[in-house]
Amino acid sequence: MSELPSELVERILTKLGLSKAPELTLVGLQSIYSAWCHSVPFDNLRKMIHVRSGDTGPLPGDEPVDFFEFWLRHGTGGTCWAGNGSLCALLSSLNFQAARGLATMMVAPNLPPNHGTVVVSLDDTSYIVDASILHNVPLPLLADGKSAASAFGAELHQRDSQWYIWWHPTHLDHKIDCRIDLLEVPREEYHVRHEQSRGWSPFNYELRVRKLRNGLAMGVATDHIIEITTNDEFKSVAVSASERKKILVEQFGYSSEIVEQLPPDLPTPPPPGSHKAQATDTGVR
Repeated sequence: MSELPSELVERILTKLGLSKAPELTLVGLQSIYSAWCHSVPFDNLRKMIHVRSGDTGPLPGDEPVDFFEFWLRHGTGGTCWAGNGSLCALLSSLNFQAARGLATMMVAPNLPPNHGTVVVSLDDTSYIVDASILHNVPLPLLADGKSAASAFGAELHQRDSQWYIWWHPTHLDHKIDCRIDLLEVPREEYHVRHEQSRGWSPFNYELRVRKLRNGLAMGVATDHIIEITTNDEFKSVAVSASERKKILVEQFGYSSEIVEQLPPDLPTPPPPGSHKAQATDTGVR
């Protein structure tokens, strides 16, 4: 059953630059995923606006139709639950065998799952197509455990019977692992986990943007414009608030309307319940 109205799917394909629905082959999956990576950003613009305003309504992009309507109008994407949920909905609507997966961004040791991804099954092989990492090429989870070819600096490897994607976030000057935990979870799980991020998330306070452009992974991290080459060369340039607005519109394709609504960045507090948060609460430094 299609997750998206057929009329909306046609509009999406047109904006992605695809004249027709892709064939249900690896070549077809490659074409639509690469188009996504160059057209649909990972970002937290709408989430920052929503959470910081105290809006108690559904989180932006939680429903794929809402995600795509805003992308079509304003050029916005979303964080992992919204972006990957919507990519899965699009692929499913195009009759790919797509599922919402569960993963963990290993920004610290011993973390529980904290990331959504997308898994597509084709010819008895599962492929990762992640709407946050934006690695441009579907990464196959091969039965023999061998690593897939790297793409835009993202490298798939297996360790202790689990798959990991070694990749470079635009807001960090080093790579991290993304551990693949489950290849399929219910749609409702994404909604629950998305809602749990309302109270605290690293994407509630400081601007984060990632998109493929001109052969680079380009991004925005607070007041810096980031470029990462396929060889993992990292360049970060500080910009003023006015320069950032101009770049968001002219280089990343956001509407001026949505950019003007962005609240100022705030330092991200430590996660509630963490040792650092507890030390802060008790006055320990």
